[in-house]
Amino acid sequence: MSGPILEVRNLFKSYDDGRIEALRGVDLSIDAGEFVTISGHSGSGKSTLLHLLGGLDIPSSGSVLFRGALLGSAVNLDTYRSDHVGFVFQAFYLLPTLRAIENVQAPMLAARHHDGDRGQRAATLLREMGMEHRMDQQPSKLSAGERQRVAIARALANDPEILLADEPTGNLDSTNSARIMEILTGIQKSRGMTLIVVTHEDEIARAAPRHIRIHDGRIAS
Repeated sequence: MSGPILEVRNLFKSYDDGRIEALRGVDLSIDAGEFVTISGHSGSGKSTLLHLLGGLDIPSSGSVLFRGALLGSAVNLDTYRSDHVGFVFQAFYLLPTLRAIENVQAPMLAARHHDGDRGQRAATLLREMGMEHRMDQQPSKLSAGERQRVAIARALANDPEILLADEPTGNLDSTNSARIMEILTGIQKSRGMTLIVVTHEDEIARAAPRHIRIHDGRIAS
């Protein structure tokens, strides 16, 4: 651990011209290399917080800092999302017309990887996910668990420091859920990454050394 990698200060986020308050004055600090879970009931603000941490949205007020620098000001959001953060979502969001290996390569197109490196790196990541035999398949030919493994490989494409997962097991059965969490925690330990998982599942929430519970837009515990 080398100090906070992410901080939020007095964070507010509202929608519908202020009529819906998703976050209400959240303060939070997450150290580099931490594994943290965030839980709460539907509409509590947990996914909103994750999106703000990942630079996918901007706060109504308050600040999000990456290594002490303000996102959207001192840190360019496009660069932050491309180079420092990997995203894993419940719905996978794989491109349906691309093969698995092409989906993994997609984030590399706008990053620092050379053309000759992309295919090799994508293949290596898919092998790490146990998907070496499915590299040439389109998402429609893959099971839900396989699609999520491809999505994790894609999230690692640019070697991010932070991995954000929003309900990564929400579309999976118990066997595949356990496998995906084993993969995510294994990545976090082996690479020393910061892993933040939003979940509504108590078993997953309790698996992390640090569990944050959100209620009505505020940190409850």
